[in-house]
Amino acid sequence: MSKITIIGAGNVGSTIAYTLTVAGVGSEIVMIDINKAKARGESMDIRQGISFFAPHFIHEGDYSDAKDSDIVIITSGLARKPGQTRLELAQTNVNILKDITPQITKYAPNAVYIIVSNPVDILTYVFSKVSGIPENKIIGSGTLLDTARLRSRLSEYYGINQNKIHAYVLGEHGDSSFVSWSLANISNIPLAECGKAFAKDGIELPEINYAEVEEYVRKSGAMVIADKGATFYAVSASVVHICKGLYGSVGTTMTVSTMFHGEYGIDDICLSTLCNVGNHSIRNKIMLPLSDSEVEYLHKSADKLKEIVNNIEI
Repeated sequence: MSKITIIGAGNVGSTIAYTLTVAGVGSEIVMIDINKAKARGESMDIRQGISFFAPHFIHEGDYSDAKDSDIVIITSGLARKPGQTRLELAQTNVNILKDITPQITKYAPNAVYIIVSNPVDILTYVFSKVSGIPENKIIGSGTLLDTARLRSRLSEYYGINQNKIHAYVLGEHGDSSFVSWSLANISNIPLAECGKAFAKDGIELPEINYAEVEEYVRKSGAMVIADKGATFYAVSASVVHICKGLYGSVGTTMTVSTMFHGEYGIDDICLSTLCNVGNHSIRNKIMLPLSDSEVEYLHKSADKLKEIVNNIEI
């Protein structure tokens, strides 16, 4: 039996629960929210469709119902308001996380924790510092969503299945993220050569605008929010991908946020690089052969996050 607890029954938390159910991941799903009626309604709505999927038991609950969970997913937190600074949002959501942490770790001390709430790198760092959970069992969803957005854009450009695109967004899940273009390829063809390789009727694709693609990755979330009010489908799919990796007996590589201890010359901060996830833990970081400029971008991300950490109360 596999058990997953989701804290927060808002758009993201409830969509994660639904996506887990459709994907057949986790035989028991517990939804916890300060608004118990919301958690009850969301879980009931999903539960009433389970006859069309693999058997699941999904229900609302309290922290004590998280006992024996394999995975705990934390989505609680407030969205950034107009005029609110990132630092103000960080402190607000840090306070929420600090309130949640002792209540959930009391009942699920052996679970793997996936932090989804924003600013995700800061909250992953704070959770690592205050929870007492081993660091290899703490994962921030990080730039996994950004990487998916990158692959979506490149897929549109080249007309190629997203699963055949190997390109990563690293660093902060935010404005200082960057694409490791030096490693990007499609079916082992370096991206710089793809315009010629995927030519049709002898007509090469125009050279891709790297700056435009990176801007799209950074701003597409805001575009979705402007159009529909919130983002939750893609982020939920990315979190379910993490869960699948954790339940796997072999490693799955993904860009998630974890604590750094000297990798690339960076220490004591959480941000995203490629990690090997499997067997209910972060198995190890994969040391990508980044270019000198990409390592510099990674340091800039780390410095930006450390500036926020240094100005919040943990």
